[in-house]
Amino acid sequence: APIVAMERAGALLPALIWYHGGGWVMGDIDTHDGMCRALANAAGAAVVSVDYRRPPEAKFPAAADDAYAVVTWLAEHGARLRIDGSRLAVGGDSAGGNLAAVTALQARYRGGPELRHQVLVYPVTDLTRSHASYNELAEGFGLTAAAMAWFIDHYLTAPAEARDWRASPLFAPDHRNLPPAFVVTAGYDVLRDEGRAYATALERAGVPVVHRPFDGMIHGFFGMGRLIDAAAVATEEIGNALRRAFA
Repeated sequence: APIVAMERAGALLPALIWYHGGGWVMGDIDTHDGMCRALANAAGAAVVSVDYRRPPEAKFPAAADDAYAVVTWLAEHGARLRIDGSRLAVGGDSAGGNLAAVTALQARYRGGPELRHQVLVYPVTDLTRSHASYNELAEGFGLTAAAMAWFIDHYLTAPAEARDWRASPLFAPDHRNLPPAFVVTAGYDVLRDEGRAYATALERAGVPVVHRPFDGMIHGFFGMGRLIDAAAVATEEIGNALRRAFA
């Protein structure tokens, strides 16, 4: 209702730029449409769902470049879509969370645009696959360690790229002065530990962070709102964080 009222009044809406998950290789705007609609309602904001280029046809850093290009375009031209280019946030799930974190870093390194918030839902932050949860939760919980190896192999051209911060934002030399973050992790997820590690890195750098662990959940739960109550809880909490950031 608030979105409809603002649209009828001709007001410019704040916007969450959302990057879909799927290991950079899979997923698209359609697979994440329900998620984006739920976030739009929860945040009282427009959601711009990004159809970034995907491997193996377009390898790293194509997706990261596209992710940043969308933000810069909206900052300058958002009014064409009735979006307030001064009130932007980035977010994504899994590989999309990776792109959101990388975009926040690129915006800081490149001098803008200024972002209000970053929403990182079980993000990929370290493509070296070196965290303990890769061994502890390698199989049996949906996303496997072998599947992540397959995704990363398709995304990268050379193993050394895994330590490039545009691929692995955990390796950025400086995490200061980034937008406030809401980080969701799932307890039974091979990506659990790198999500925790990224929340910690941001916090140590002085970035306001809410780390929200869903200890009983598996990777992918956020997109299962019709089946899993925790997804609705996470959506509501993210929406509240974004409303505060956009206020």
